[in-house]
Amino acid sequence: MELINQTAVSEFLLLGLTDDPALQPLIFSLFLSMYLVTILGNLLIILAVTSDAQLHTPMYFFLSNLSFTDICISTTTIPKMLLNIQAEDQSISYTSCISQVCFVLIFGGLESCLLAVMAYDHYVAICHPLRYTTIMNSRLCVLLVLLCLLVTTVNALLHTLLLMWLSFCTHQGIHHFFCELAQVLKLACSDALTDNILIYVAACMFGGLPLSGIILSYVHILSSVLRMPSSGGKHKAFSTCGSHLSVVSLFYGTGFGVYISSAVTVSSRKTSVASLMYTVVTQMLNPFIYSLRNRDLKGALRKLIGSTATPL
Repeated sequence: MELINQTAVSEFLLLGLTDDPALQPLIFSLFLSMYLVTILGNLLIILAVTSDAQLHTPMYFFLSNLSFTDICISTTTIPKMLLNIQAEDQSISYTSCISQVCFVLIFGGLESCLLAVMAYDHYVAICHPLRYTTIMNSRLCVLLVLLCLLVTTVNALLHTLLLMWLSFCTHQGIHHFFCELAQVLKLACSDALTDNILIYVAACMFGGLPLSGIILSYVHILSSVLRMPSSGGKHKAFSTCGSHLSVVSLFYGTGFGVYISSAVTVSSRKTSVASLMYTVVTQMLNPFIYSLRNRDLKGALRKLIGSTATPL
């Protein structure tokens, strides 16, 4: 057996969300608006955390990394779609498609891991407040982020290398607005059993394990909060966790929605519309969820915007 990449495909076609040419300007405007809001919102979060010394804590350190990840996910998928609509050209090169698969896996897995790390941070802050600064020191925080990045990068590279061994058929159309791994595998002419098995393993690792850790953390958090004697302490604890729980629900809820929709429908376009939620909408809403429910962050954002608006 010859161990080489036998594909003769030089490009794929991103068929997008609809075939109707009349809807393309609307889709372009909608995605451009969402992309700009995502970049601006998450960039403001990063700048606010960086500029305000009061926000130099583990919670906001992880939040700024989450915002950076949201920017990277959106930048990996949306600009190419906008360029294709503007140029009226659905093509994407083989190399660009494989690269897009890799980066989506990296940043998607990183977001899942960061949400689990943030849940652990909340658990330590509420259940072990006296030991919080000792446990969640700056060295551990950096190591946790680097570990998450390392694990997701290794996973993405493994998927990508296996994908590059496959040969592809003449049908090159991907019913999606970006090169999503499962959709690309559908175009393979060679046996993709190993790739599909690895997808399920990775789904358990980067979906099941982080979600289990989040649930376990919040079970302990809820138990500790209910034992608090003062209602003020309970309110502060719930307000601290409220934003994170909202983001977790949005991210995993839409992710499971995509999985369920792909299982119950044969329409790839319906699946791509569902995946729009966890690859675009979630990243756009995260800054609003955190800023609207967090008084310290709102204050830092007001100071940042005020200093920017003040003339020299």
